[in-house]
Amino acid sequence: MVLYTSPFPNSFLSVLHSFSWGLIFPCYWLADRLVASFVPTTYEKRQRADDPCYFHALCIIITTPIYLALLVASLPFALIGFLLWSPLQSARRPYIYSRLEDKNHANGATLLTEWKAAGNGKSFCFGSANVCLLPDSLARFNNVFNTQARAKEIGRRIRNGASRPQIKIYIDSPTNTSISAASFSSLVSPQGGDNTNRTVNAGIKRTTSMEYKGDNSGSNNSEDSREDKGGAGESNEGEENSCIVRINGEDNGHMSDTEPDTVNGQAHASGPAEPSLEGDVEISKTPNHKQKEGDSGSLDSYSASRESLVKVRVGDGTVDQSTVNNKLLYKASVMKKTSVRKKKHTDETFDHEISAFFPANLDFLCLQEVFDKRAAEKLKEQLHHYFEYIVYDVGVYSCHGCCSFKFVNSGLLFASRYPVMDAAYHCYPNGRGTDSLASKGALFLKVQVGSTPQDQRIVGYISCTHLQAIAGDTTVRCEQLDMLQDWLSEFRKSTSSSSTANPEELVAFDVICGDLNFDNCSSEDKLEQQHSLFTHYKDPCRIGPGEDKPWAIGTLLDPEGLYDEEVCTPDNLQKVLESEEGRKGYLVYPTSKNHSSSQKGRKASLKGNGRRIDYMLYTEEGLYLEWKVEVEEFSFITQLAGLTDHLPVAMRLMVSTGEDDP
Repeated sequence: MVLYTSPFPNSFLSVLHSFSWGLIFPCYWLADRLVASFVPTTYEKRQRADDPCYFHALCIIITTPIYLALLVASLPFALIGFLLWSPLQSARRPYIYSRLEDKNHANGATLLTEWKAAGNGKSFCFGSANVCLLPDSLARFNNVFNTQARAKEIGRRIRNGASRPQIKIYIDSPTNTSISAASFSSLVSPQGGDNTNRTVNAGIKRTTSMEYKGDNSGSNNSEDSREDKGGAGESNEGEENSCIVRINGEDNGHMSDTEPDTVNGQAHASGPAEPSLEGDVEISKTPNHKQKEGDSGSLDSYSASRESLVKVRVGDGTVDQSTVNNKLLYKASVMKKTSVRKKKHTDETFDHEISAFFPANLDFLCLQEVFDKRAAEKLKEQLHHYFEYIVYDVGVYSCHGCCSFKFVNSGLLFASRYPVMDAAYHCYPNGRGTDSLASKGALFLKVQVGSTPQDQRIVGYISCTHLQAIAGDTTVRCEQLDMLQDWLSEFRKSTSSSSTANPEELVAFDVICGDLNFDNCSSEDKLEQQHSLFTHYKDPCRIGPGEDKPWAIGTLLDPEGLYDEEVCTPDNLQKVLESEEGRKGYLVYPTSKNHSSSQKGRKASLKGNGRRIDYMLYTEEGLYLEWKVEVEEFSFITQLAGLTDHLPVAMRLMVSTGEDDP
């Protein structure tokens, strides 16, 4: 299948489309600004409350007649442009495929060779987020604004979070696997040729979070910092951002731990404490995604990420206490503990947490509500600093391919570190109400993630979708779920080049991501909760229809509280959501339990953990029979605090080949 790198099959149609849109855009922009001036967000209301001169009201009185006059003047040109633009959509392709042109940063081909070296398997990380990048006037109805600036900031935060270093700690001990934060509250690692000490201050668990601010911590413009670095930036460009810490101790050595938590021989620890450890500390690096120049941590946030994978082993040797008390400094940045992984239920087979950062080494990203085309371009530019392959501007316009007129695209965007082999898009034909104005649908992708020593391709399937949003349209959503399954089955058949007798491809995973607009606990969504999709695909957060796991939380934020000081930064939002009372104050709950749009003041009547409408599903059906897929970790992410009214989610899958090391 040919991937479409341009929206039209020839340059003449592209030029004609640009000309027609140039005629439409002034009218579109003026109408957007006019409406936006009358729909203030809570942030703007608070700003204006401190203005005794009512300056904003004066601006509206002056600008409104100007906007109206210019809008009327632009209408004839917009009409001519629309008459040209609308028929052109019949020739428009359903998506645009973008590949990073800068070969210095392209690493997709390198990633494909990692599977052979992995031997017994490999893990893949998936992320999904609804980013609410609507035209500014419409975004304000969700209490977010300045779509163009938000798009750029969202892209920066995602790629900065995903490109953090991944630290792995191995501890070998035949007699003692208990370990505490007291043992690992500080570590020493000479990095580079100058053996400069670099600092890590974190509570360590099997999967932990650390603050990563890169070279320009606290800066809101990572690109500007490149000029300031000079020659130092060149040496950092090739620096791998993953290291292994090996700690050797005597067989009979003891590591103090007030609350040992050991699962399958892997030691866990949490909470700050004075360091106390006997053993040798050895640090080495493993290949990982290279840190780009100018990448920084979460912008406007002092929060830490908890996604650096940590594995622990203990061997023979001794360590001086003073050595342990030193701190590891990664790229001259301070890392601090922000949270503790919430693995309270010992019967859970994977880690789960509320994280202030996107997971380190994020491989695939599915976004919804990227409706604004200018915002999509800005977002794409930022994401290309980390993701080599991006599919965006997905959907159809006008009456082409759907039964009703479509003013905007599907809002879907897909980004990948691995090469995209095939892609297909289908529009849901049964949209109702305002949802029918957008070409909501499903994007299906086939990616190559490696190859076997026998040169068989290893592939994976990812589906990204956004269902009907209007409350009460349960029948519509169920029909869309039916279509999703049928289209996915058809896509897998049409793109498969394997046969049972002679497999040319081995399927490693099949994942569905997206905003499904129903939750698993609401009494109004029972029909969707019992859909057959959940018999074929597994939801890591779900026990069964109508019941989520205790640690799962809602992903829909109360729009009225987005700019409250308690939740306006990733760190603050993370802390609030870790408490039940905090969730009751800032998450949207099922309407059957609370009919009021405001959650505050009604905490006592709320039950559960909020509406979880953003999903990550995976299946074990249709994969290579000798392989096994397991969830390694699941995260609810607060890094986009103040930028969207949804919580992003992430899932890391381990694909095991069964070829365990002896």
